[in-house]
Parts: sequence; C-alpha cells; structure tokens
Amino acid sequence: MLGRIDWMTPDDHPDLLAAPVRAATRDAAERVRVAAIDPDLADTAAFCERYGVPLAASANCVVLAAGRGGAVTYAACVVLATRRADVNGTIRRHLGARKISFAPMDEATGATGMEYGGITPFGLPEGWPLLVDEAVADTPHVVVGSGLRRSKLLVPGSLVGELPGARVMPLTR
Repeated sequence: MLGRIDWMTPDDHPDLLAAPVRAATRDAAERVRVAAIDPDLADTAAFCERYGVPLAASANCVVLAAGRGGAVTYAACVVLATRRADVNGTIRRHLGARKISFAPMDEATGATGMEYGGITPFGLPEGWPLLVDEAVADTPHVVVGSGLRRSKLLVPGSLVGELPGARVMPLTR
C-alpha cells in the first residue's frame, strides 16, 4: 500500500467514512481503502509528513462557489497536492462563472455533509460539477479525504475521474 499507515477495507470500518461517502463508495468498495489518522494531521502537508505519503500521491478536493447573474452554484475540483488549480482562469471559464471563489467553510460543510478538512470527491451532492485534474486521474493511487478529518481514503486516481458528474481535464497552470 502507500505510506506508513494501516489501509483497511471500508466495509470493515464504515465508521471511518462520512455518510454520503459510505453510500458513494459502496459499489467500488473493492477498489477503496480507508485508514484512521490523527484528526489534527488531516491537512495535506501535515498528513503526508507524518504518514510518509508523497505529496504527489495526495489530492485535495475544494468546493467552489461560482456566481453569474446573481445566482451561485457549487462545484468541486480535485488536484494533486503538488499542483495549483487555475481557479480564476480555466475553472471559472469552464463553469461559465463571472465570479468564482472558494466556498465559505459553513456552506461547503453544510452542502456536502462532510467535515472541513475531510471534503472528498466521493459523495458530493447530486448535480454538482466535479472537475478532476488529469494528473489525478493518471496517478495509480491517490489519497483523498473520507468526509471526516479522522480518516483518509486510498483510491485509484482513475476512479476519481469515473465519479458522477466528473470531467477530467487540465486544471492547473
């Protein structure tokens, strides 16, 4: 597996996944692993350093608020921890937004049913666009959130690109 961490099957540890994530990973359980972590180390850099996971095998999922004509819609994007998403260029244009920003924490957690610092592309609200950087989809195994700060998921990068609403494309500059 990856890093100095005990990866387990989600079926044996459903308590380590937020409710929407449990439902979203059910059909792909054989391709998904989960591990308990120290919740104080949920942030990517701290997690990677403590558990020996390369930054290039860790992906961040962020919730974006895209505005146009007074209406706000939400979307999520996933990029490797070693890359920066082009939020104000590529992503804003793809979403057809006039203005785009990171969604406020209370809106992101309320809309997803996930904890801040644990938001993952698995189990996002139906109908949300999910933009996946092509480098994530090309990574053999990637670590993402579990919906909770106290655990992480290990999944094939290609699985992230297969999620409902996912669009794999270059998202970084």
